[in-house]
Amino acid sequence: MNRIPDPNSFERLAEHAQAAEAKGFDHVDTWVFDLDNTLYPPSSRLFDQIDARMTAFVAHRYGIDGLSARALQKYYYRKHGTTLAGLMAEDGLDPADFLAVVHDIDHSVLIPAPDLAAAIARLPGRRFVLTNGSRLHAENVAAKLGLLDLFEDVFDIAASGFVPKPAPEAYALFLQTHGVEPRRAAMFEDLSKNLVVPHALGMRTVLVAPKDGEPDGMERLTSPDDGDPAPHIDHVTDDLPGFLAALAIVAAE
Repeated sequence: MNRIPDPNSFERLAEHAQAAEAKGFDHVDTWVFDLDNTLYPPSSRLFDQIDARMTAFVAHRYGIDGLSARALQKYYYRKHGTTLAGLMAEDGLDPADFLAVVHDIDHSVLIPAPDLAAAIARLPGRRFVLTNGSRLHAENVAAKLGLLDLFEDVFDIAASGFVPKPAPEAYALFLQTHGVEPRRAAMFEDLSKNLVVPHALGMRTVLVAPKDGEPDGMERLTSPDDGDPAPHIDHVTDDLPGFLAALAIVAAE
């Protein structure tokens, strides 16, 4: 049975198209996506599993209780950009041990995203995933969502020499490795701080925010209804499939 289109969806798509046209994506030929809480919504609670396993890893490594481990984990995150970077810098951790544990999660909470897949497939040019996670984790997630075959490559934390976003070196190595001209690229991220460097390099930047009411414990900047975002953010959306579909409309005009 054919589904009757919701008239409100057309109005929302038109709003996305106007926003996309105003900031200009017509020059973009490379599309770069973060993975966690960007290609899937925070409401899936997938990253909650990773977060909990990071806390458990820290607790086991140091023989401390959960509250103390959580505090130490967040200290590493704030000081070094990721918990892994902190453990490597301050405790000489082998990253393979950490990644194997924290990404051993249940992916059944994710559901295929055909609308997102169709929208990404219509984007002209090259497409990449740039993540602070592992390649295996990214491939597992993208495969579950039905997106894996749409990307030219996954640039993971190992590819960046275990230097995480938002460090400038992580972006520089990605751009160099794949021969990407940043002024012809767009970056989609769920964390504001990870868009500062891309914007400075000339990339078009899009903050992917959770929908109103979605559970969300991440350190973000704003929601789509909070007014003007920070100057390093060109767009804010809580509807990535709709936003990307609007780009296809603009490109076809």
